[in-house]
Amino acid sequence: MRIRPIDIVDIFVYLVVLGVFIQLFPAVISESFLLALLTAILLKIVLEVVLWFKKKIVSRIRGGKTPAVRVISVVALLLVMPGSKFVVLELVAFVFGDAVQLGGFFAVTGLIIVLMLARGGMRRLFVNTESRAAG
Repeated sequence: MRIRPIDIVDIFVYLVVLGVFIQLFPAVISESFLLALLTAILLKIVLEVVLWFKKKIVSRIRGGKTPAVRVISVVALLLVMPGSKFVVLELVAFVFGDAVQLGGFFAVTGLIIVLMLARGGMRRLFVNTESRAAG
């Protein structure tokens, strides 16, 4: 696995979003900038794994030859979506203890939604910038 420049950009975007959540929501806590940076890196890793699983499940839904395969895949997707938030909460608690808290289920769900929106926006910006530079 290779680290690409866009991965570094993702981490910085995650760091900014996490910083905003730390400022705006009292339940989201990071005791230092370094811990916030390490949390952004951890979030990047976890969210990439979750996205990989979701893509695999969605491809099984689309390519399922029988209704049973599709139903099982849909159930798996419905379990992965909220389950990934609990994984993020538990992993952050395990790695950082009380030094970093992402709030509860709803706070981390909002955080992840904003992280993914910011990530998508930055990637669109880079694609548009690269296409203008090439053309």
